[in-house]
Amino acid sequence: MRLTLHAIAPLALAAALAGCATVPDSPQPESPPAAEGSLVALGAPVTVGALVATPMEVVEDSRCPINARCVWAGRLVVKTRIDGAGWRETANLTLGEPYATHDTALALVSGEPAPEAGEGKQTLTADYRFAYEPR
Repeated sequence: MRLTLHAIAPLALAAALAGCATVPDSPQPESPPAAEGSLVALGAPVTVGALVATPMEVVEDSRCPINARCVWAGRLVVKTRIDGAGWRETANLTLGEPYATHDTALALVSGEPAPEAGEGKQTLTADYRFAYEPR
């Protein structure tokens, strides 16, 4: 079989371009964590002592609306990624309750905005902000 220059050129071009391909869904680098005590949105990391906490999802927000009377105060539970030196875990943290892991404790201490009673007064996921503190 005899290859001519016309047959080899397209193969060489295809091989060269294959090395320049981009991966469409490559992971983006995470943003640096916010300073301890900062209110952060879902997906935004924040420093909590020697840890970094990242609120990932509102699991439950059954808190009593600020303009209502309730028999039960309700609770806010946020799925939170916790990063330490050489480890990572995800846990559901409840507002005001300490969570201990790897000889360190932290707590979800604030969740804003507070719910409001009334027709169509539901908090949008993008509006939530959270604060964590070491315990």
